[in-house]
Amino acid sequence: MKTLFATLIACVLALPAWAEIDIQEVTSESGIKAWLVEDHSIPFTALELRFRGGTSLDDPDSRGAVYLMSGLIEEGAGDMDAPTYARELESLAASIGYNAGDDTVSISAQFLTENRDAVVDLLRTTIHEPRFDPDAIERVKGQILSGLKSDQTDPNDIASQSFSAMAYGDHPYGSDGKGTIESVSALTRDDVTRAYDGVFARDRLYVAAVGDITSQELGALLDSLLADLPETGKAIPGKASVDIPGGITVVDFDTPQSVALFAQKGIDRDDPDFFAAYILNHILGGGGFESRLMQEVREKRGLTYGVYSYLVPKDLASVYLGSVSSANDRVAEAIEVIRAEWARAAAEGVTQKELDDAKTYLTGAYPLRFDGNGQIAGIMVGMQMQGLPIDYIATRNDKVNAVTLDDVNRVAAELLDPAGLHFTVVGKPVGLDG
Repeated sequence: MKTLFATLIACVLALPAWAEIDIQEVTSESGIKAWLVEDHSIPFTALELRFRGGTSLDDPDSRGAVYLMSGLIEEGAGDMDAPTYARELESLAASIGYNAGDDTVSISAQFLTENRDAVVDLLRTTIHEPRFDPDAIERVKGQILSGLKSDQTDPNDIASQSFSAMAYGDHPYGSDGKGTIESVSALTRDDVTRAYDGVFARDRLYVAAVGDITSQELGALLDSLLADLPETGKAIPGKASVDIPGGITVVDFDTPQSVALFAQKGIDRDDPDFFAAYILNHILGGGGFESRLMQEVREKRGLTYGVYSYLVPKDLASVYLGSVSSANDRVAEAIEVIRAEWARAAAEGVTQKELDDAKTYLTGAYPLRFDGNGQIAGIMVGMQMQGLPIDYIATRNDKVNAVTLDDVNRVAAELLDPAGLHFTVVGKPVGLDG
């Protein structure tokens, strides 16, 4: 059975990118909505469930509870302890995974058509009857604590935590969703059950399915799986008040190479100028070896192996981030170059050739994302959470192509803030004062 499942996975991943994806909106009898792409060429289905809120739902005094809870659900459910559950899942040649991020708790399930009913029954048990056994809690807490201790010696994690604390303050975004060593050590089973009660509710549910299943079958599956969830969950926090002052923060850390995280105000995903900003970022720092930052910092000066920038539009705040690593005695120069390129793009904009090349890349690469049922289901549920229309996949490249040079250069002047660019540097940088 495992061999058959592996073969089917390989077949799905090998499917060519879909030129057109026919998305249906399905509404179950109990009113649960989902997006579906039917594909009956292989007896295999991917189901993606997401619950808005994520680790941001943690109480301040129980940071890490949602993350711990999501890691515990597969450690036993119903009358199955962790080993029994693992054996049952393996016998069905299925995959079920839970994950918690800042804004979502997600469930990804993949299964063969012949085992669909049994897998859905198993998934239902994990959602509705998690055990949260004391031994499992201690075991998973130990794993999380080990990771948190490792993070304390990782310059990238140190930079991220330092920046988040500065930018978001006491908002949940301001601390690690996995918690701290102190907060995780103090978590109890009551904290875990409260986190569970806050997350799994219909008022924050988004669903997508791709594969060998009809709309009628999906509707029945959703009612069986989710209809009796509570209507409402814990209130989602309000928007974060983002504070990113210009300047440099140095976090002393004994390492031969400094890591720098740079950031400024961002742009929301639903902003009318988002596509112009997206293209601008590709040109400035998101386009790999062809980006301006990579050319100026790495290719011309050899200051780093890599430098990148990326837009981060979260549910409750949007920032514009970038990262670079360089030797302690050269990181100051790398920062100067990055700031200069930020200022040049803000003042001069980009060229028509840069815009045309970016459009060619971004429109050409987009279909390559749709290379498997699981990936497509994930994209579709993300579209729903972002409030995008059901025809977005078909129209997305048109939106990219509709961006003009004037659009990009206007947004560059409005969005890019060289004076407000903040660098959080972890290491022993020479010539920098934080």
